[in-house]
Amino acid sequence: MKRITSFTCSAVFFLCLTMMGCGVSVPDRYTQSDALPPIYPDYTDVTIPVNIAPLTFLLEQDADAAVVRFSYDDAEIVCDGLKAQPDMDAWRELTAKAKGHDITVEVYAEQGGQWTRFQPFALHVSADSIDPYISYRLISPSYVTYEELTLNQRCLETYDEQVMVDNMLCSTEESGQCVNCHNYQQYNPQRMQFHARQNHGGTVIVYDGEVKKVNMKNDSVISAGVYPTWHPTLPLIVYSTNNTSQSFHTRNVNKIEVSDAHSDLILYDIEKNTVSNVSNDPHEFECYPFWAPDGRMLYFVSAHFEYRDPSNSGEIYQRAEEVKYNIYRKSFDPATRHFGPRELVYQAPVASAPSVDSADSVSVSVTDSVAPGASATLPRISPDGRFLMFTLGSYGVFHIWHHDADLYLMDLTDGSVRAMDELNSSDTESYHSWSSNGRWVIFSSRRTDGNFTRPFLAHVDADGHGSKPFELPQRDPVYHRELMKSYNIPEFMLGPVTVTPQQFADVLMSNDAVEPARFIPAAE
Repeated sequence: MKRITSFTCSAVFFLCLTMMGCGVSVPDRYTQSDALPPIYPDYTDVTIPVNIAPLTFLLEQDADAAVVRFSYDDAEIVCDGLKAQPDMDAWRELTAKAKGHDITVEVYAEQGGQWTRFQPFALHVSADSIDPYISYRLISPSYVTYEELTLNQRCLETYDEQVMVDNMLCSTEESGQCVNCHNYQQYNPQRMQFHARQNHGGTVIVYDGEVKKVNMKNDSVISAGVYPTWHPTLPLIVYSTNNTSQSFHTRNVNKIEVSDAHSDLILYDIEKNTVSNVSNDPHEFECYPFWAPDGRMLYFVSAHFEYRDPSNSGEIYQRAEEVKYNIYRKSFDPATRHFGPRELVYQAPVASAPSVDSADSVSVSVTDSVAPGASATLPRISPDGRFLMFTLGSYGVFHIWHHDADLYLMDLTDGSVRAMDELNSSDTESYHSWSSNGRWVIFSSRRTDGNFTRPFLAHVDADGHGSKPFELPQRDPVYHRELMKSYNIPEFMLGPVTVTPQQFADVLMSNDAVEPARFIPAAE
């Protein structure tokens, strides 16, 4: 068997072993345990992409020594120490050999001179590769330090991470701001956008080498663009425009409530620099738009809400648990750039749902598989157009703060809906994105500690069945236990963004760079 030994010991000890010609050996005398090894992160029996960075983990048990062997066929990697950290080149060689097969992982622990071999487990190496990059916002889960945040990009094939946008380059104590809602056209890092709010506010758009800041706010829309979705082929972005604010719970497991007092949908034309309304019913809170892969259908969520007392600014919070979102769609004609009437795609079960005007909506058959009192958000369509993944919670639209939020999947070929129990946990599952080949999803979860969102990856087969999720691998397996920030909006990318943080900062801080968008009543 071909062996590649990986050490986690100090540089001096490693040098001594090398000079002595010594290597780590797998114990040949041990007591066999029936239990799986207690490791963090839990990578036991997960399905991984062939091109993923090494899965490092920590043995969470008192031990004087530990040895871990990763093996397939005639190749193996042997790691020494409580932290298993395979060599990058050796890992790539091993996963390439094991493509479409299983890597066997054996964990040995020694205490008091006695070795124990835990039950081996498998890493299922999928032949489906994963997009090489993801991006996300790193933000402290606090209520006052939101300015200290960055938009980062991470190579999934290595551990390399870079800051794309550094909010502190433009923010001061006197004039603060935040950046958020990064988004791409068809996973293309050369066509991206993000928002800046408050100081130096505006939407920054990168389009084939040009970087500009746009002001979409005018008297005919609620706000500048907020939650975006790029058309798959045309230079068009649909946004929700939102009057959003937050309140704080004192007796609720959900710490924060983020609500929209009003929200609509707008269309922005990048080449013409125009904004037009897509949907602006005053009694509907439209949000989270997402284009179908063929660009002929726009999906979004909407909640029907009528104010009893328009002068009561706190009514939306007092009635927050009444706000239930359903999933809708509108047809789109690329030639005329006109949208059709909305159609009901999924009505989340509620105790007393408002009636739906049949002239305005066409219901798609669904399986009533969820408990009453639900609200659907974040519709995301798989690249083949078959599946719609969304997040379901008991109420509201900002499920990242709702501990009951779970992922659900609709098969658009027959309208059936099911909870993705194979992906869900007992805590929050929220923002999710499909990979470009549709075989992987990444989503935010609070399953680790209930406080911080961490990115989890899972394989999804052609029939929509998911594999056991696994946490984003890090060079040091305890990295996430020491990182006091949450991952927000994980998105797949086909490569890295090449605009530097300083270039973005220069555009944000330059008032001359702002292009006021022209409002038109309908798409020209």
